[in-house]
Amino acid sequence: MTDQSSPSSSGTPQRVAFLGLGVMGYPMAGHLAKAGLDVTVYNRTASKAQQWIAEYGGRSATTPCEAAQSADIVLACVGNDDDLRSVTLGEQGAFAGMSRDAVFVDHTTASANVARELFSIAREQGLHFLDAPVSGGQAGAQNGRLTIMCGGDAAVFEHVAPTLRHYGVAVTLLGESGAGQLTKMVNQIAIAGVVQGLSEAIHFGQRAGLDMPRVLEVIGKGAAASWQMDNRGNTMIEGRFDFGFAVDWMRKDLAICLDEAKRNGASLPVTALVDQFYGDVQALGGRRYDTSSLIVRLRKLSA
Repeated sequence: MTDQSSPSSSGTPQRVAFLGLGVMGYPMAGHLAKAGLDVTVYNRTASKAQQWIAEYGGRSATTPCEAAQSADIVLACVGNDDDLRSVTLGEQGAFAGMSRDAVFVDHTTASANVARELFSIAREQGLHFLDAPVSGGQAGAQNGRLTIMCGGDAAVFEHVAPTLRHYGVAVTLLGESGAGQLTKMVNQIAIAGVVQGLSEAIHFGQRAGLDMPRVLEVIGKGAAASWQMDNRGNTMIEGRFDFGFAVDWMRKDLAICLDEAKRNGASLPVTALVDQFYGDVQALGGRRYDTSSLIVRLRKLSA
């Protein structure tokens, strides 16, 4: 493999394809275009692809297979395991269009099992596969400051890492195929507990009559500090939950975590409980609320 920084060694732009232009994929693909790469996009809703082209240039394709043709790296950010299989496998899937030795990088938060499955299929077809889920939310994607957790072969990782750094501030190989997805599960487990704890803390302080913005300013300088407190604390106080990562998506992620825990024997009592709490938020009409909306449930119980 040759180095895959923005222009190739011949002076022509690196050719990449990006599959899935949701709230994360749209700006991620945009960073590649702004960096000078030759980008072809595919999206299930074609109008979204046309909108992206109007903003960033490049080309769109009608199928993942078409998008992947002649691409050095094919990247994807779709919804779940089934969506990922649909854009990779079959006659219209990306694997069918990829050139030998090309790399497929999956940014979807999916199961470790599907990562290992597609890694094996890719290898059988003379391709490479890297699972590379991201953390940082919509703001991280827009600002090019995502954390990217990778699993796969070291040589493949080194090959694609310069490309991923166009939107990733921390791009790390964590182990063999599936390790990226397992690391993302650790991330989501940690977030679930932190958001529930922060929700209870803010709810308690408000019920006690405290000036909560000042309280968070003070405790945010000590051991209670967290990304969630810094970025979502005040919006939770204000009851604003119109951010990118929805409760529906978090429940999908936590289901993956809990399913994997059944396989590896991990005990996740708090995660299981918080997952149920997110179910309560869904029932209250908060399916598209940001994940910080756990506090809505507490307020409802105390009303």
